[in-house]
Amino acid sequence: MTDTEKRAGMISMFEDLAEEASRLTAFAGNELDRRSEQRPDGCLEEALAHHGAAAYASTEGRLLVKFEGEVAEPLFSLDELEPLDPDLSEAVLLGFTRSGDPRLIIRVRTGAEALPHPVKALDHRSVYQQRLLPAAQLGEVAQGASLLAWNQATIHCGFCGMRTQAGGGGYRRHCPACAKEFFPRTDPVVIMLTIDEKNDRCLLGRSPHFRPGMFSCLAGFLEPGETIEDAVRRETLEESGIVLGRVRYHASQPWPFPHSLMIGCYGEAVTGEIRFDGTELDDCRWFSRTKIRDMLGHPPEEGPSVPPEGSIAHRLIFDWCAGR
Repeated sequence: MTDTEKRAGMISMFEDLAEEASRLTAFAGNELDRRSEQRPDGCLEEALAHHGAAAYASTEGRLLVKFEGEVAEPLFSLDELEPLDPDLSEAVLLGFTRSGDPRLIIRVRTGAEALPHPVKALDHRSVYQQRLLPAAQLGEVAQGASLLAWNQATIHCGFCGMRTQAGGGGYRRHCPACAKEFFPRTDPVVIMLTIDEKNDRCLLGRSPHFRPGMFSCLAGFLEPGETIEDAVRRETLEESGIVLGRVRYHASQPWPFPHSLMIGCYGEAVTGEIRFDGTELDDCRWFSRTKIRDMLGHPPEEGPSVPPEGSIAHRLIFDWCAGR
């Protein structure tokens, strides 16, 4: 048999990847051309001068949205933002639409309570949970919110304390005093659904800040020098006392609170006795597939519930329950 014949008979490792689970989560629909290798100094000024430029706007960490009845519009022309005192020097160039128009995000100095009708300032979690924006815009908002938060956090040099200067369209900050350069950060967080295959059940926990009755996947920050798989095992053991064997990646989700990447995995339980100390969790339980199916099908106010659609926790739980 020739090599060509052998390859023809092989099953592709991508055979079952008809749809990426990540694409079904909120904040993951960004379709902008970021042109990440083409962010020279001056690209921001060029984008601001472009006739097709449009911008998202932010104040006090919230997104500005114009409402016409129940229709939400998050994009503003630069002329519309002028009365709101925009800080153009700290604007961020997010990327370009398919037609080549720049998309930016700009912080305005007008506070939320002083915004003119019909503009409102909404927190990003509400924007996604209320499904106010299409997936593509929600993804652009996540990118912009994370970059604004990073730029604000690094406005002073961590080495000498001097005020830094933005460059590269908001993707770089430079200290004029000590010449240090800073670049955007993304904080990786593992979030995992532990599965007991023998008993056809999954492990969910309840954090003190959750809405009443809600249970979710366990989660925690990836630590330096740690693999994703080891972080999943460590966090599960620390929070629940359950020992994991094999770990499988499933999906990821940008999470702009302020600039995390949620890495969703399934973990194979090799022990079954739950031991949690109550510090991070109020409750931690095994749930059968039948019970999870019930929780997915009823409103959150009617007994135990799971996180809302769009969250990666919901994606992990739903896909396991559906046998995906």
